[in-house]
Amino acid sequence: MMFSSPREMPSPSSIFSAYASMTASIMLLRSMAQELIPQPIRGYLFNAFRYLIKPRSPTLTLIIEESTGITRNQVYDAAESYLSTRVTPENERLKVSKVPKEKKLTIRLEKGEKLTDTYNGFTLKWRFICAETEKNSANDIHNSNNSISVRSEKRYFELSFHKKYKEIVLDSYLPFILEKAEEMKDEERVLKMHTLNTAYCYSSVKWDSINLEHPSTFETLAMEPEMKNAIIEDLNMFVKRKDFYKKVGRAWKRGYLLYGPPGTGKSSLIAAMANYLKFDIFDLQLGNIVRDSDLRKLLLATANRSILVIEDIDCSVDLPERRHGEGRKQNDIQAHLDSDGWMQLTLSGLLNFIDGLWSSCGDERIIIFTTNHKERLDPALLRPGRMDMHIHMSYCSYEGFKILASNYLDISHDNNPYFGEIEGLIEDIQITPAQVAEELMKNEDADATLEGFVKLLKRKKMEGDVCENNNKRENQEKQCKKRKVSCKQKIGGRNSKSNVGVTQRRTRGIIKRGSSL
Repeated sequence: MMFSSPREMPSPSSIFSAYASMTASIMLLRSMAQELIPQPIRGYLFNAFRYLIKPRSPTLTLIIEESTGITRNQVYDAAESYLSTRVTPENERLKVSKVPKEKKLTIRLEKGEKLTDTYNGFTLKWRFICAETEKNSANDIHNSNNSISVRSEKRYFELSFHKKYKEIVLDSYLPFILEKAEEMKDEERVLKMHTLNTAYCYSSVKWDSINLEHPSTFETLAMEPEMKNAIIEDLNMFVKRKDFYKKVGRAWKRGYLLYGPPGTGKSSLIAAMANYLKFDIFDLQLGNIVRDSDLRKLLLATANRSILVIEDIDCSVDLPERRHGEGRKQNDIQAHLDSDGWMQLTLSGLLNFIDGLWSSCGDERIIIFTTNHKERLDPALLRPGRMDMHIHMSYCSYEGFKILASNYLDISHDNNPYFGEIEGLIEDIQITPAQVAEELMKNEDADATLEGFVKLLKRKKMEGDVCENNNKRENQEKQCKKRKVSCKQKIGGRNSKSNVGVTQRRTRGIIKRGSSL
């Protein structure tokens, strides 16, 4: 025994000798382990031993990096947007920015900042990390003597929570953040107006874009309330029926035909639809398209959640007529080839673009045709499935005038005596909303403007009465001429029998001469 009694305190020499003996044993075991146990096995045993003695933590941490390879991480972008709405007074450092055309300031967390969020009654902790890393250029691998280190910043979020909520976070919380960020993006989105590139050539077809700043909305649109509600309901039903379109086997698109006289608000309705749905507009001018293949390239370059507009479809381009069966001759095909032997833009190519196989290359798209003369359109463009809804943009009604008066003069029909007189006049007069708007902009004084507008309506009504009377006179004169001609025919009929023989002889003589040629 090293110590004679447990009550006796060990001497320093005994403690030192025991420590030396234990150290020697450990060194001996270590040397034996290094000689007998291979390095991989020793590392595995060491990690296992460290794992066993390491205290268990109930917290799970998810790392959400900014990018995954060459593409950005959608979860990172969504978290960045979502956390900007969860900033509290406890945060000490924030990044604030604003770019042109954005409605609000953009707030982001500064590196190292922490933020606490709650979801379904439990707590989640966020932390924004920015770490600088150094790496050698790829060219320096072969030339280690001249190595140049490149600094890069790695940004990511750390999301920490209790392990028992792992399934809820992965299946519910993160999808909730993605959906919330998409809604925020739609609200703050700057709409774009796309048009065909002015440097258009055969080898490159692309869109150019500018910000769409058209202020038209359904509230300011001079249109009958029933028609407005019908269009809004149709749009709402379209954007909610993704699964329905997939179930029935149809491309997720919707076609509208806007027809009516010029100045009735077709372009304003398109802008109102874009502002309501938060869809970009792609203005397709068929006069700038040369071939069907270029039309397909433009379709592939059109983004989802967009409105494709072809204005004045009846006169924008002279499409070759359709041929069927044996009636399509080789001369007809050669007539529609360009100098390089490529097929030019045809009606068949346009129809395939709208409703054929190529129309399924994209989701949630609206196609709008406008025309001043619906009767001139090819029936193939109007059949169901291509233009699903036909909207007649007619002349301004009294309801439309009240909306324009509220927009331009900031007045209502309740407190103005001119509205009653205007109601009795405008229903019988063909005047476009554009003409009404132009008249309402002539004077800032509301009463003077309405008085001038009443005079305009009366003048148009008088001109219409004059035109109607002239038409009546012309019809009466035509009827009188018809009566005179019929009377002459009756009088001439009495002498027709005596002239029959002569007429027959003359006819026979002409036929004979013709047969002898």
